[in-house]
Amino acid sequence: MPKIVDHDERRREVMSAAGRVIVRDGIDAATTRAIAKEAGYSNGVLAHYFADKDEILLSALRQSHQRIRARLTAKVGGATGLAALRELLLDNLPLDAERGEETRLEVSFWSRSLTSERLAEVQRAEAAELRAAVRDLLGQARAAGELRAEEDLDDLAEHLLALVDGLSLHLLLYPGRLTRASAERVLLAALDRR
Repeated sequence: MPKIVDHDERRREVMSAAGRVIVRDGIDAATTRAIAKEAGYSNGVLAHYFADKDEILLSALRQSHQRIRARLTAKVGGATGLAALRELLLDNLPLDAERGEETRLEVSFWSRSLTSERLAEVQRAEAAELRAAVRDLLGQARAAGELRAEEDLDDLAEHLLALVDGLSLHLLLYPGRLTRASAERVLLAALDRR
């Protein structure tokens, strides 16, 4: 009797393996050979499920984003306005091991996206989705009287996202200088000043 293969599960395993290689060894080390070895498959299996290395990498990034969205949905629940915004922004900081790995994966794609339009398009689309969510929550906060009326919500969204990106990089690059508690305090202080 032939072995029954769950193709969706195999694709997920390859994407997870790619993510682990990127986080552990860097995006340049994420060769198809390294990914196949990490997943416990041959290069031929990868070729069966993915057109090329970039498709594997993009799929790994999208898989990470899907996990983040699912976690955020569960965390935010019925919250709106500033309460939901706090959860969303804090969840985007590498304040624990899981989010640290997600941030390392995300940041690994940044430099590669500068030279690959295909990767850049995915990054832009994903970033636009996050920005839209932040902007929407800011609008809810204004409608609830949680923000001053004169705040430019587009500028505020950019400010908060840049702060999250900067704090995330500082946490990864300068762990002796910035603690997780300090990063959380800085972000919450920025929100509380509104």
